[in-house]
Amino acid sequence: MIAAAGGIVWRPADDGGTEIAVVHRARYDDWSLPKGKLDRGEHALGAAHREVVEETGLDVVAGRRGLTTRYAVDGAAKRVDYWLMRCVGGSFVANDEVDELRWLPADEAAGLCSHDHDRQVMADAARADVPREVDLLLVRHGRAGHRHEFEGPDELRPLDAKGRRQAQRLAAALPLFGPTTVAAAGRVRCRQTVAPLAASLAVETLEWPEFGEQEFSSDPERALTAVHRLLAGPGVTVVCSQGAAIPSLLQALGVHGHGVPGLLPPAAKGSTWALGGRPGALVADYYRDFDPDPDAPS
Repeated sequence: MIAAAGGIVWRPADDGGTEIAVVHRARYDDWSLPKGKLDRGEHALGAAHREVVEETGLDVVAGRRGLTTRYAVDGAAKRVDYWLMRCVGGSFVANDEVDELRWLPADEAAGLCSHDHDRQVMADAARADVPREVDLLLVRHGRAGHRHEFEGPDELRPLDAKGRRQAQRLAAALPLFGPTTVAAAGRVRCRQTVAPLAASLAVETLEWPEFGEQEFSSDPERALTAVHRLLAGPGVTVVCSQGAAIPSLLQALGVHGHGVPGLLPPAAKGSTWALGGRPGALVADYYRDFDPDPDAPS
């Protein structure tokens, strides 16, 4: 399997609509979306961001997941994962891979593209029923050993070695969404999970106790009210919570496991839910981890 990733890069247009960046690849003489193969040890999101920056020179912020396309190249199966990405700066400079970039309305961009699979990706990106961007990154703390093995109050139980590695992965991946605020429930393992991220962003980790398990159990409405406020923006917020709170919060927003009503959504340790919009028009992308993609070169 050839693993690749790319971005549907967009910006607001002067007429109130949006424009999408389409690139011309001289090597293939085609019009396409910026994308490329995963490097060794990469997660697809990181690869998508890297390829967009390399091919376009633009600064971008990741939003919701786009489509995944699958097709054959010289007899080999290829998978391309896409993310919607808002342009926040930079300028195009012709390079070895891309010699021209055009900003076009979605319908014109789709018409210019040379491949049907790119047009399918653009059609999904043009959906009006869900937002393009995310507002809240809801993280479950990393692994922290077993409660019965820790001598001391449970709220002081720290991350173990795997949990610390998960925290570093989050610190590398979550900045791609452009967060400006980092918060955690009042547990050592929650604060430690987002500490490397907060350090990389040069922000303080705020303590929001309403996202702790016990606090949520006694007053779930308080946390849900906070989630609705965060989904309304402005900016992107990271909140580290616990496994008994996250699935219930998600269900209250209309998110169900595998889309099955009544089935609890997953919330593995070290996982992230990227949320945007509002109930009924909600983006809810689940990232179990940001480990290297199994199809990336080893």
